[in-house]
Amino acid sequence: MGQARAPARGQRLVAVSYQADDEYLAINHQVLGDEAEVVFLQRRPPQEWPDIVGRAEVLLAFNLQRELPPGLVGLARELRFIQLLSAGADQLGFASVGERIVVAGNAGAYARPIAEHAVAMALALAKRLPQRHAELARGQFDQQTPSLMIDGSLCGILGFGGIGVATGRLMRAFGARIYAVNTSGRTREPVEMAGTLADLDTMLPQLDVVVIALPLTRATRGLIGRRQLGLMKPSAILVNVARGAIVDEGALYEHLRTNPEFGAGIDTWWREPSTAGAFATGYPFFELANLIGSPHNSAIVPGILQHGARAAAANVRRYLRGEPVTGVICRDDYL
Repeated sequence: MGQARAPARGQRLVAVSYQADDEYLAINHQVLGDEAEVVFLQRRPPQEWPDIVGRAEVLLAFNLQRELPPGLVGLARELRFIQLLSAGADQLGFASVGERIVVAGNAGAYARPIAEHAVAMALALAKRLPQRHAELARGQFDQQTPSLMIDGSLCGILGFGGIGVATGRLMRAFGARIYAVNTSGRTREPVEMAGTLADLDTMLPQLDVVVIALPLTRATRGLIGRRQLGLMKPSAILVNVARGAIVDEGALYEHLRTNPEFGAGIDTWWREPSTAGAFATGYPFFELANLIGSPHNSAIVPGILQHGARAAAANVRRYLRGEPVTGVICRDDYL
């Protein structure tokens, strides 16, 4: 599909700020059809962006701070709806987004592969695979030290939205019992217990596995620190597929270093290329045998980015048709 034509004056306009090849152009045009004019900013000269964004009713973006010049969203007088390709909104910068504008994350779009990744990390840590691998590399053949069972374990999932629910279903298939934590303290999923973050101190000492699938907000930044780690079992497993800053980096390193039976699977880091320019850790995590790391790629499987683009465009279509949209984000959680 070729370059999008300039939007007709007076027609509802959807501006797309993320980099899009022909496949992504086709996805958006197929999903949105005749609902509105779709303009891909990255295929227009930058000098046209202020006029296009200024007339757009909808902005479809991945990371506005990287995709658009500072202040450009403030010129968007007609803008009423921002749809993100990402599930999280911590990178958005709500201070520059007017209160009249509804912002939606791409809720559940990447849930299934992230859930598989979280479970893979939990299983590997339960079976002590990193530790046994390191021992074998040193010539040590420990056949006697037992590993842990997921079957019969108690798994707490912090953040029981799309990713959390998908993770819970997979963990139940292995025989785990689920404690779910969300904002309401209620769920229709078959769990042993549902609660809120206010119940965390009561839950943590009971849990064998803790999976973090929360958004990074004012309430969750630094949620898991030295005290919370100290409440957990010495043999517990912590898996973070959400945002690095939810866990205190130094506290986690010290807990792993001094509690070798404790395990952590980290997919999201405190300093990543997308936010800090380069990947770096403040502590020598990779000297520890009780840690598994991955490069924030838990969602990346064949076709997932196209699936995410399709899901985001479908939510835009719901907005344009006046239907309920999913993934609406509360700005007070971030400001």
